[in-house]
Amino acid sequence: MRRAADTTVRAELSLDAVDRRIVKATEAGLPLCREPYREIAGRLGISSEEVMRRMCDMLAAGVIRRIAAVPNHFRLGFHANGMSVWDVSDTRVSELGARVGALGYVSHCYRRPRRLPAWPYNLFAMVHGRDRTEVLEKVARIADLLGGAKRGHEVLFSSRILKKTGMRLSREVTLGTRQPVLTVAGDR
Repeated sequence: MRRAADTTVRAELSLDAVDRRIVKATEAGLPLCREPYREIAGRLGISSEEVMRRMCDMLAAGVIRRIAAVPNHFRLGFHANGMSVWDVSDTRVSELGARVGALGYVSHCYRRPRRLPAWPYNLFAMVHGRDRTEVLEKVARIADLLGGAKRGHEVLFSSRILKKTGMRLSREVTLGTRQPVLTVAGDR
């Protein structure tokens, strides 16, 4: 099951100067070209192999959560976005989430804690469609897939387009000292 990043995550890091330059060079995303790592390397004066190795190291260390394409669904003609939220058994949420997350029309699917009694939902799946009717049809297919395992669900439609951003380096005051912090920003 794919997990979505929290909107902002802060962690103390020990990035060296080259790692920081790579993060700064990729804040707006990877260049849209045939060899994006070579492009970044050229700007930084290092080899593309070093860029890839360092990014893999940061990925393995959890500094970078993932490297993935982030499409602008609206520009692609998908004007309706619905977060479907599901109440399923905690013992089956991983299994069911994997099945829902594998659907071609689900862009991300993840588990979240319930907030009882007001919020019983623990499985979230984002569905995109050309309009709300299409989203609701896809959500109905998810409901069929979940069958008797679903105890309830809702669809929360986006009311505005949020700016998608990648990770950012910032500085914050922590325990009275200024320590480097990585801010991983999601949709804002």
